[in-house]
Amino acid sequence: MTYLEAVNAVLRRLRQDPVADVHESEYSLMIGDFINDAKRLVEDSWDWTGLRTSIPITTVVGQFHYTLTGFGVRSKIIEIKDETLNRDIRLESLARIRSQNLFSDNALGTVGSYAVDGLDVNGDLRIRLYQTPNSVNSLIVYGVKRTDLLVENTEQLLIPFNPVVQWAYAYALRERGETGGQSVSEQAIFAQSDLATAISLDAAHHPEELIWDYV
Repeated sequence: MTYLEAVNAVLRRLRQDPVADVHESEYSLMIGDFINDAKRLVEDSWDWTGLRTSIPITTVVGQFHYTLTGFGVRSKIIEIKDETLNRDIRLESLARIRSQNLFSDNALGTVGSYAVDGLDVNGDLRIRLYQTPNSVNSLIVYGVKRTDLLVENTEQLLIPFNPVVQWAYAYALRERGETGGQSVSEQAIFAQSDLATAISLDAAHHPEELIWDYV
């Protein structure tokens, strides 16, 4: 579903005429804001299949900081793998990696762990590797990249559209103050139910992530 289609889906529920452009009126722009608010809520509720991506990193000898360009701050790293050596790069606390670097005098070696170490000037996540790479290897960062605000009419939702539309409709009902028989609280229940259903359907694609091992 496109941004424009989502806006019109909410407008129809409000018994308003559809628009040819999200920017056509102040009201359609406000509905667009509600779509973006709802999109953020839904995106943050689950690691959706449609948002999953991979980012390649080529290590540089002697360099331990790497920026995940375009990844943003709301995104999430699931795992990192070294494709050159066919091994996992495990998650470690930043404090431990700093301590290990001090203990080893930041010696070069095979990368075995990583930690998130702040943001760059563009607001993208930066990771720190340990040990500092002693060779040029190909790493792959697998993660969930949550998207920026929708702006253009043709931009696509990468997540299930129904919960987004239902939550945006709830926001619009709250702003409108009169609901034609549909209360805001009732609509919020419908929207939450749609979101729960969408999560359960998408979670079926990743059953391994819903299994916890107890030691």
